[in-house]
Amino acid sequence: MTVHVLERDGVRLHYEVHGTASPKPPVLLTHGYSASADMWRGNLGPLSADRQMITWDIRGHGRTVTPAVPACFTQEASVADMAAILDACGATVAVVGGLSLGGYLSLCFHLAYPERVAALVLADTGPGYNSERGRDRWNVYAETTALAFERDGLAALADSPEARLGAHDAAGLALAARGLLTQHDAVVIDSLPSIGVPTLVLVGADDRPFLAAADYMASNIPGAVKAVIEGAGHASNIDQPEKFNSAVRAFLGRLG
Repeated sequence: MTVHVLERDGVRLHYEVHGTASPKPPVLLTHGYSASADMWRGNLGPLSADRQMITWDIRGHGRTVTPAVPACFTQEASVADMAAILDACGATVAVVGGLSLGGYLSLCFHLAYPERVAALVLADTGPGYNSERGRDRWNVYAETTALAFERDGLAALADSPEARLGAHDAAGLALAARGLLTQHDAVVIDSLPSIGVPTLVLVGADDRPFLAAADYMASNIPGAVKAVIEGAGHASNIDQPEKFNSAVRAFLGRLG
């Protein structure tokens, strides 16, 4: 593993490269909200056996240092961070994947840079909402989450395995909740039928809030493959790492 820092407009992005370079496109993994790159610890050994794995900390998370300015926390900035990290790694094309917010940002990345995506891995995530009512409910959740971090500090962290891994800053998580979780339109969910790369949709069998979203993505992304991880909740890669790794490795092994 090599650890890197990439400076972009006052932001110090922390990212790591695991494994050795190969002719195969690397995999860029993006963690979920209130987690960090550390959530992939149990996956990187098996997954980096034959191709490089790149992990990073989103703005406001982990070891990435972000100015406490709301304008720094946008989905567009995060997608640009992903492209910049791939550039720094010399990767013109990558398998792009993530869990929860990381999966949503992976879909955003495909929308912005379809030519740079060799395949998608979408774990315990959703594509957003195609109705204003759905977005409004989600945005109330995002604002409530931000207020909780401002009021209670890190005591507001969810009781979920991925949230307990890595260092955190409550102020950064509040800004990220407002800027990264909040959704404004249906452009991502509307883009699903146009996805033309191999796609793996994973979901924990016990991750009830995301079961319907996984079904929706698997049905609307042409040729998508769905894998249900038995005995796993929202952090399916942590709850059942061997099953998660097996599903991802099988998918990657089928790529041309």
